[in-house]
Amino acid sequence: MSLRWITVFLDLPAPGFSSGVAFWQEATGYRLSAPRGEAGEFATLLPPEGDAYLRVQRVSDGPGGCHLDLHIDTTAESLDAVASRAVRLGANVLHRDDDGGLIVASSPAGLAFCLTHWAGESVVPGPLVTATGATRLDTLCIDVPPDRFEQECTFWSGLTGWEAKPARVPGYSYLERPAGQPLPAWLLLQRLDTARPGQHARAHADFGCTDELAAGRHAGLGARVVDTHEHWTVLTDPAGREYCLVSRDPHSPS
Repeated sequence: MSLRWITVFLDLPAPGFSSGVAFWQEATGYRLSAPRGEAGEFATLLPPEGDAYLRVQRVSDGPGGCHLDLHIDTTAESLDAVASRAVRLGANVLHRDDDGGLIVASSPAGLAFCLTHWAGESVVPGPLVTATGATRLDTLCIDVPPDRFEQECTFWSGLTGWEAKPARVPGYSYLERPAGQPLPAWLLLQRLDTARPGQHARAHADFGCTDELAAGRHAGLGARVVDTHEHWTVLTDPAGREYCLVSRDPHSPS
């Protein structure tokens, strides 16, 4: 299996970047790396232990959102080979950097993702533990227009080599990963009830959560509670990124 690690990127619009980054530091308990990029637009959220898997990006246009990086073991398969497979499955390649270390693409339903080199990451960080429970951002949920859902499930299953299976909640599917492979985030797909003509897939982050007071704590950090369901709460961060607190153990996948 050439896919060895996943990074979740939180794409924050420039006007809300500072407040958004400060919120995600507090919500995860991670510190911020030095900025990178030509304009200092990238940074990594560094866990107190384990390997990093969350990064932030300041975007100059649009509302931002989330995307993911797939870290490829290039001793097993080249980035070009993975990109070619993605194209055969319906993806579009948008950019290749000059040194061959990054390929930017979009899925058939329009979700941006990147292919990059695996640097040996293997240790999944533990959850943030408070007196009232634990939380960890452990899932990236891809929100797909209803008419593109089956194609998108087929695409991500074919690209990763992981079987797409129906989740316990109707309208959701998850990718079942190989046993024993440590990865910091699950990939979940949600079939949206409705979509505008031409609407692209988007993504949001989910926290596994056993902390009954987490929603209030996040609101105190600047989040806004949008909706409450039996097993999850929908919030937005100070920069407008939607995310969920889901009632389940914030496990360390293995």
